[in-house]
Amino acid sequence: MVRVTVAGVAGRMGSVLAKLAVNNADLELVGATEAPGHTLIGESVAEIVGRSGTGVRITDNIEEAIVEADVLLDFVSPKPTLAALEACARHKIADVVGTTGFDAEQQKRIEKYSQVIPIVFAPNMSLGVNLLAKLVAQTAKALGPSYDIEIVEVHHRLKADSPSGTAIMLANAAARARGMDPEKVSIYGRQGRTSARPDDQIAIMSLRGGDVVGEHTVIFAGPGERIELTHRAHSRETFAQGAIRAARWVIGKKPGLYSMMDVLGLNS
Repeated sequence: MVRVTVAGVAGRMGSVLAKLAVNNADLELVGATEAPGHTLIGESVAEIVGRSGTGVRITDNIEEAIVEADVLLDFVSPKPTLAALEACARHKIADVVGTTGFDAEQQKRIEKYSQVIPIVFAPNMSLGVNLLAKLVAQTAKALGPSYDIEIVEVHHRLKADSPSGTAIMLANAAARARGMDPEKVSIYGRQGRTSARPDDQIAIMSLRGGDVVGEHTVIFAGPGERIELTHRAHSRETFAQGAIRAARWVIGKKPGLYSMMDVLGLNS
């Protein structure tokens, strides 16, 4: 039995994760958090999962929420995620992090905590997206610099960060496959007279609107042809199922920073 705490349990991803945790026989939901001041603080998580007999109450105290947990599932925002990681490191509790939007300094803090506990850190936990990243790297290497790489990502109107963490992951995979530094070749949008497109450039275009769960297309535009690799997520359960798989996998692992490629065995 894997004992799970869910951060941001009333959110779009948190609620799906909590429902999966109480409906999988090998998992036990032992904790749930929400932001201070949330209307559900102190209420039973049964309000969210729709299942009576679930005695867990929602708290804004991460220390209280993880006291019985083996692993924390965290898909919230950078600041509370880092605070939760610090608590998990103190109590030696594994963490599965799907939060995006970290800056360089915040990512260094994640690396620091991974020296103490095992952390699965992935901007997208979908099996399909991680397979896409693998295909993008293979395609970028095989086609070479005569094929320009452009990425278009579409998300719902409430998404806070842009570009998406998944789009950055895909751009990084393509750049590294060609031996390029992602930070030097990636750009985000274009405006004005930008002159001819250089070979060593990967552009990411971000679209926001409606209730789109997530869509990513990587375009390889070459002489006389174009290849497009696309992933469309139809439900957040796609990501949640990946996170549950990561939660099972990370138990008993040595401290370190792992990705979904590790969880899915795609790094071998």
